[in-house]
Amino acid sequence: MIDTHAHIYAEHYKNDQFTMIENAFKQGVNKIFMPNIDESSIEGMMALEEKYPGKCFSMMGLHPCSVNKDYKNQIKNIERWLDKKTFSAIGEIGLDFYWSMDLVTEQESAFILQIELAKKYNSPIVIHCRDSFKRTVEILKTLLDKKLKGIFHCFSGSLEDAEEIIEMGFLLGIGGVVTFKNGGLEKVLPFIDLQHLVLETDSPYLAPVPYRGKRNEPAYLNLIANKIAVLKNIDVKEVEKVTDENALKLFKYTI
Repeated sequence: MIDTHAHIYAEHYKNDQFTMIENAFKQGVNKIFMPNIDESSIEGMMALEEKYPGKCFSMMGLHPCSVNKDYKNQIKNIERWLDKKTFSAIGEIGLDFYWSMDLVTEQESAFILQIELAKKYNSPIVIHCRDSFKRTVEILKTLLDKKLKGIFHCFSGSLEDAEEIIEMGFLLGIGGVVTFKNGGLEKVLPFIDLQHLVLETDSPYLAPVPYRGKRNEPAYLNLIANKIAVLKNIDVKEVEKVTDENALKLFKYTI
């Protein structure tokens, strides 16, 4: 299994980071993709990529919640990193209107600049769009081309939202929300082909049932795969196989 989105460098793991990662490998997770947050997360993320070559892969990007008035300099630093080495994706990037609407203009500009970087460096993008799906799609559609691909991370929208994402050529990142009683994905996933899905945990956040409310970790990815299999009435091995293929195809030029 491939966890396409996990913040395994986070402070939440400071006391057992390596044990947590090794446990994920024992549970069948063979690759973990790490989205960047901002300048503060780069060092820890890169250290894990170096320690686990071929298993842990860094992304490079500026999370919308880390966008500030100095965002243009933040983006310049991201581009300096992109000039140094190949990253698995530009991410996570996007819009977040949940916590604050104070820096909407800056968030939107940072999102656009990072999409342009993805085009320049031939990289997929990993999109965060909390409480901002409509605006995110509006911006993305103005910049779409045949090469631009990526993942709508932590998808929890409607069937119509899913179809719009698929029509743009993007994948749906399915995480712990699929196991929540009122998560809503039970009304969506039965109608979506596996070829449009990838698995993710978003560790340390959004732990699946029965760990909901506790620290999440990549070892719980099998709970997400199992729930998708139940909803689609198929074998979990098929879920693992196809979602792995989807992830590898997306990241093939960068890992």
